Amino acid sequence: MDQMRTFTLRGMEFSLPETAVRGGLGKALESGRYEHTEADAVERHLVEGDRFADFGAGMGYLCALAARRIGAVAVTGVEAGPKTIRLARKNLQENGFGKVRLIHGAVTGEGETAAEVEFCQRQAFWASSLRNLAQRAGRDLPQSVPVTQVPALPAARLLDELQPTVLSCDIEGAELEVLRADMPAALRLIICEIHPALYGPEGTRQIFDALARQGFAYEPEGSRGATVVFRRIGSP
Repeated sequence: MDQMRTFTLRGMEFSLPETAVRGGLGKALESGRYEHTEADAVERHLVEGDRFADFGAGMGYLCALAARRIGAVAVTGVEAGPKTIRLARKNLQENGFGKVRLIHGAVTGEGETAAEVEFCQRQAFWASSLRNLAQRAGRDLPQSVPVTQVPALPAARLLDELQPTVLSCDIEGAELEVLRADMPAALRLIICEIHPALYGPEGTRQIFDALARQGFAYEPEGSRGATVVFRRIGSP
């Protein structure tokens, strides 16, 4: 059984396997700067009455921050990694947010028609991704990295079901396809980590253009580096 380590982030405690705490991740957790730009954006923009969805929930950190602000029943996390979603559920329960809804599966764009997709579950969960994205980026896949079939969740259908007002999206490059989906009319804000190393400036432009066509514009408050906030024009 993996030995667990516990870290304090913004007054909450999160546990994860020792095997996952490597390199930059360990330093970020120890310093409290893990996903700090996304966390800043969540705390800055979420207001009472919001419904929050987190695509790529990881260990449950942003879901916990959102639940603390707007209540657990208004929060849904979606996570592809079978081990990672169990970790998220444990962390949320231990922080008192057991009513957060967690959905297991990989969010996909409209071009994906399969019921399941291949997912690479790395020990460092934050680097896990769909297998086809890793191959497209030319990343070598060590034999030690298990590949598993996970449910494919079409973004348009998922967004229509959840009807979030705020969406967080950190899905290791899959955002290039996912953010082309039709966004619900209620969605007012998107917090996204983009991955230009996977799809270059052309892919980044496609994301901005796709969201602009649906009335979203760059929001400087909360945006920093690869973390980009988009606000629907005319929304509060």
